[in-house]
Amino acid sequence: MSAAGRDRTGGPETGGEAGTAGIPDPAVLRRLLLRHAREAGFDLAGVAAAHPSEHGAFLDAWLAASHHGTMQYLARPDAVARRKDPALTLPGARSALVVGHGHFQEDPPGVPNDASRGVIARYARGRDYHKVVTRGLKEVARGMEAACREAGEAPPEWRICVDTAPVLERELARRAGLGWFGRNTMLIHPRRGSHFFLGVLLLDAEVEADAPFERDHCGSCRACLDACPTGALLGRNEKGAPVMDARRCISYLTIEHRGPIPVEFREAMGNRVYGCDICQEVCPFSRSFSSTASEASYAARGPGEVPVGVEAVAGEFGPTSAPAAHPGTDAPSLVQLLEMALDPERWEAFSRGSAIRRAGRAGFARNVCVSLGNWLASATEPPAEALSALSAALSDPEPLVRGHAAWALGRAGGAGVGELLSTAAGSESDSWVLEEVESAQSMASGRSFGEFGDGDR
Repeated sequence: MSAAGRDRTGGPETGGEAGTAGIPDPAVLRRLLLRHAREAGFDLAGVAAAHPSEHGAFLDAWLAASHHGTMQYLARPDAVARRKDPALTLPGARSALVVGHGHFQEDPPGVPNDASRGVIARYARGRDYHKVVTRGLKEVARGMEAACREAGEAPPEWRICVDTAPVLERELARRAGLGWFGRNTMLIHPRRGSHFFLGVLLLDAEVEADAPFERDHCGSCRACLDACPTGALLGRNEKGAPVMDARRCISYLTIEHRGPIPVEFREAMGNRVYGCDICQEVCPFSRSFSSTASEASYAARGPGEVPVGVEAVAGEFGPTSAPAAHPGTDAPSLVQLLEMALDPERWEAFSRGSAIRRAGRAGFARNVCVSLGNWLASATEPPAEALSALSAALSDPEPLVRGHAAWALGRAGGAGVGELLSTAAGSESDSWVLEEVESAQSMASGRSFGEFGDGDR
């Protein structure tokens, strides 16, 4: 059977189990790798040739336009060179096994419309995917090594890349037949949507490649462009490649960006405290074909729970009379999230074994403050617990947290808020925080809670 005729869902063609006879024949290696990928629990798998990137010029132009924002690690000359040529990551790389792990899960009822609850991107509600996908790819590599040795052949050299090396995973995945680049820049599979992680196993051996995915199924649809609240998606360039300005993306702002959230994007964040799924949620393919992840490690956590497969640390949750170490990841209370984020020990318990740790304690607290401010702006009465949590945040050791707490309080208005901000101004020494406090005072000054709408703030 030709590579073009194989099953695009990622499994090998139907028939008997792949044997070891014929190793290192490229076709036999392909069947072996796909069988082990399926046994390791991957939903998608395909093989691509590891030749240099076809999109080097696009990468250069994207970086030159500063669309990468503050992610300077993307622009390092060595990293750019390695993204353009996988052989600089694994010397002699000739092939790449690309796998996909679905992570979709439904939002609980009322979410994301309940402004008092935080929305965490689906991929980050459970265990850190780097650990899970890497573990699965190690199983594949070890299985391949064992089969090669059983056949009396030296196994290929290999390297696993799960966002841990500068590799263009989505380009390799398209070459491996796993989908096309959607207007939202995501890799979209025609029968699975885009809610899946990608992992790459580079090999220095020739493996029969799958036919690349050639067709663009987006057509005239622009649902993702129209739905993006910050205008981060810029459409396709003159060569048809989708373009994103990361500086405007909620995922970038809440995860990778280390400084203050630009004021013009804060309201648009709504209650999304870590990442954003909007451009995937509106995609017809993801709406129609996303199915609940089969990997239990990605499931959302309840209050105080550690991710599946992560062992609890003795004493991590404190005395039994203390509040839960954290409120969970399934649309948790914003107030409880901020209370947790202001406590380094509780933050440690919440973020351990989770991709959420990427934002850092101060960055995550910053995000929650913004979401609380958006809730306060829309609430009919000032939630006392929200005001109390934000008041405590005004004393956080990190200026990043204090400044965003001030902004959030300014969204509420009222005499009580004005007093809190005046007290904060009197003890504040950071110039940027003072600017935020003064701006918040201007918003709150002379206005009672609920006296003005979102458009006036």
